Amino acid sequence: MMKVDIEKCIGCGLCVKDCFPGDIKMVSDKAKIRNIACFKCGHCIAVCPANAISTDEYNMDEIKEYSKEKFDIDPENLLNFIKFRRSIRQFKTIDVAKDKLEAIIEAGRFTQTGANAQDVSYTVVRENLAEIKELTYETLNHIGEQILSNPSPENQAYTRYAKMWINMYKKYKENPVENDKLFCNAPAIIITTAFSDVNAALASSNMELMANSLTLGTFFSGFFVRAASANPEIRDIVGIPEGKHIVTCMTVGYPDVQYKRSVPRKAAEVSWK
Repeated sequence: MMKVDIEKCIGCGLCVKDCFPGDIKMVSDKAKIRNIACFKCGHCIAVCPANAISTDEYNMDEIKEYSKEKFDIDPENLLNFIKFRRSIRQFKTIDVAKDKLEAIIEAGRFTQTGANAQDVSYTVVRENLAEIKELTYETLNHIGEQILSNPSPENQAYTRYAKMWINMYKKYKENPVENDKLFCNAPAIIITTAFSDVNAALASSNMELMANSLTLGTFFSGFFVRAASANPEIRDIVGIPEGKHIVTCMTVGYPDVQYKRSVPRKAAEVSWK
């Protein structure tokens, strides 16, 4: 429940103005939160100049007061940081410390979600990674064989992937270390699950930026997501919360490659109206 400390409230009305669902009213020159339409976005907490609003549902100790030095980022540096990021497929044989993985998840946890659903869950796989790998390769190989054995118009669009998956599985079985093209021997993966694909995708994007800031490298394995959707055994190992589904799988590790510059991209397709 959102609460207003009447003794602190100065009656400025900023929380009323910034409350999207209109759940806050002014009563006797003091803000009153009805907690009827409120979806706990926290805008009222953030905007109040008197720090008069709190909630008993979340940890108020997480709140940080704004300061330019700690919160502002140079826009040119930020854009360059984004431009310089690379999907990493060469990793060092070094484990990633738990506190760094937790920092990555924090970046996801504080990413915006539709209607403040906060529906994104995270599964970090380290100890069971070998089992996950084996099942993923086997599943993709099986899917590939099914596609090639049934040349329907729908399957023809996936013929290239089917051949790739079968070949990847064959080479992986020959030498799992040298030929791990799905996970590239990364020491950990972080799997996001959610009710909303958009919410998990937004969280994953911020998580990748945090990983890069920690000198870690990542790439997103869409092939794993495809395998997990087809194999319930993989989903059982991941432990998907009821009603949610796997959205992204991010490998995490220390890059064993050093890039010297950013790369070009095609021009943005923009319509100005």
